[in-house]
Amino acid sequence: QVQLVESGGGLVQAGGSLRLSCAASGRTFSVYAMGWFRQAPGKEREFVTAITWSIRRTSYADSVKGRFTISRDNAKITVYLQMNNLKPEDTAVYYCALKSSYSGPDYYAREYEYNYWGQGTQVTISS
Repeated sequence: QVQLVESGGGLVQAGGSLRLSCAASGRTFSVYAMGWFRQAPGKEREFVTAITWSIRRTSYADSVKGRFTISRDNAKITVYLQMNNLKPEDTAVYYCALKSSYSGPDYYAREYEYNYWGQGTQVTISS
């Protein structure tokens, strides 16, 4: 079993920054990619960004391009989400997800492609 533990959420003013972390642990597992999704109140969960672990290829939702940056630390098996110039519409619960193996080149935004999920961390942006 794989555990994903997110941290770094909180309350910030619009225009501010936050950095989320997600650490993966478990007995034996492989990482093909990790990603971030978010769910705002009353809305469906949506894709934010993902990174292919070995080649560090990234993908971003249009709504966060230029403001959010995903990165990873292979030794710590941790993925980060640097969020700058935050807007009230970024308010959501942010979920980390891990994809264990390759299934094709365009997996990024498909929730069913990910095998494990974190518990979520709340991000609230005040106007």
